[in-house]
Amino acid sequence: MTYIITEACIGVKDRACVDVCPVDCIYEGDDQLYIHPDECIDCGACEPECPVSAIFPEEEVPANLTAFISKNKEAFGGANPPGRPQR
Repeated sequence: MTYIITEACIGVKDRACVDVCPVDCIYEGDDQLYIHPDECIDCGACEPECPVSAIFPEEEVPANLTAFISKNKEAFGGANPPGRPQR
Protein backbone atom coordinates (compact mmCIF):
# COMPACT_ATOMS: atom_id res chain seq x y z
CA MET A 1 0.00 0.00 0.00
CA THR A 2 1.04 3.57 -0.59
CA TYR A 3 -0.54 6.97 -0.39
CA ILE A 4 -2.04 8.55 -3.49
CA ILE A 5 -2.33 12.24 -4.35
CA THR A 6 -5.57 12.96 -6.19
CA GLU A 7 -7.35 15.63 -8.22
CA ALA A 8 -7.51 18.35 -5.56
CA CYS A 9 -3.74 18.82 -5.89
CA ILE A 10 -3.89 19.69 -9.59
CA GLY A 11 -2.78 23.27 -10.00
CA VAL A 12 -2.27 23.70 -6.24
CA LYS A 13 0.92 21.80 -5.36
CA ASP A 14 1.00 23.27 -1.83
CA ARG A 15 4.06 21.24 -0.72
CA ALA A 16 3.13 21.10 2.99
CA CYS A 17 3.19 17.32 2.54
CA VAL A 18 6.74 17.51 1.19
CA ASP A 19 7.96 19.24 4.35
CA VAL A 20 6.74 16.45 6.64
CA CYS A 21 7.69 13.42 4.53
CA PRO A 22 10.49 11.60 6.39
CA VAL A 23 11.73 9.75 3.29
CA ASP A 24 11.36 12.45 0.61
CA CYS A 25 9.12 10.30 -1.59
CA ILE A 26 6.94 13.15 -2.88
CA TYR A 27 7.83 14.45 -6.32
CA GLU A 28 6.59 17.32 -8.46
CA GLY A 29 5.04 16.80 -11.88
CA ASP A 30 3.79 19.39 -14.32
CA ASP A 31 0.27 19.44 -12.92
CA GLN A 32 0.45 17.97 -9.41
CA LEU A 33 2.59 16.29 -6.77
CA TYR A 34 3.07 12.50 -6.81
CA ILE A 35 4.09 9.94 -4.19
CA HIS A 36 6.65 7.40 -5.38
CA PRO A 37 5.02 4.01 -4.72
CA ASP A 38 8.34 2.21 -4.12
CA GLU A 39 9.70 4.82 -1.72
CA CYS A 40 6.63 5.54 0.42
CA ILE A 41 6.87 3.90 3.86
CA ASP A 42 3.15 4.34 4.61
CA CYS A 43 3.78 6.57 7.62
CA GLY A 44 0.77 8.78 6.86
CA ALA A 45 2.50 12.03 7.84
CA CYS A 46 1.53 13.67 4.55
CA GLU A 47 -2.21 13.06 4.68
CA PRO A 48 -3.21 15.45 7.50
CA GLU A 49 -0.85 18.16 6.20
CA CYS A 50 -2.54 18.48 2.82
CA PRO A 51 -4.63 21.69 2.92
CA VAL A 52 -6.88 20.50 0.07
CA SER A 53 -7.40 16.90 1.33
CA ALA A 54 -5.91 15.40 -1.83
CA ILE A 55 -3.99 12.54 -0.17
CA PHE A 56 -5.51 9.14 0.62
CA PRO A 57 -4.22 5.68 1.50
CA GLU A 58 -4.47 3.68 -1.72
CA GLU A 59 -7.28 1.47 -0.46
CA GLU A 60 -9.31 4.51 0.67
CA VAL A 61 -9.20 6.56 -2.53
CA PRO A 62 -12.83 7.58 -3.27
CA ALA A 63 -14.43 5.62 -6.10
CA ASN A 64 -14.66 8.68 -8.34
CA LEU A 65 -10.89 9.29 -7.98
CA THR A 66 -9.49 5.77 -8.50
CA ALA A 67 -7.95 6.79 -11.86
CA PHE A 68 -5.37 8.67 -9.79
CA ILE A 69 -4.01 5.37 -8.44
CA SER A 70 -2.76 4.37 -11.89
CA LYS A 71 -1.84 7.98 -12.77
CA ASN A 72 0.40 8.11 -9.69
CA LYS A 73 2.11 4.79 -10.46
CA GLU A 74 2.49 5.51 -14.18
CA ALA A 75 4.06 8.90 -13.51
CA PHE A 76 7.26 7.18 -12.42
CA GLY A 77 7.39 4.70 -15.30
CA GLY A 78 7.51 7.19 -18.16
CA ALA A 79 10.38 8.86 -19.95
CA ASN A 80 9.89 12.11 -18.02
CA PRO A 81 9.21 11.20 -14.37
CA PRO A 82 8.37 13.84 -11.76
CA GLY A 83 11.34 15.54 -10.12
CA ARG A 84 12.19 16.69 -6.65
CA PRO A 85 9.89 19.53 -5.60
CA GLN A 86 11.10 23.07 -5.12
CA ARG A 87 10.96 23.90 -1.43
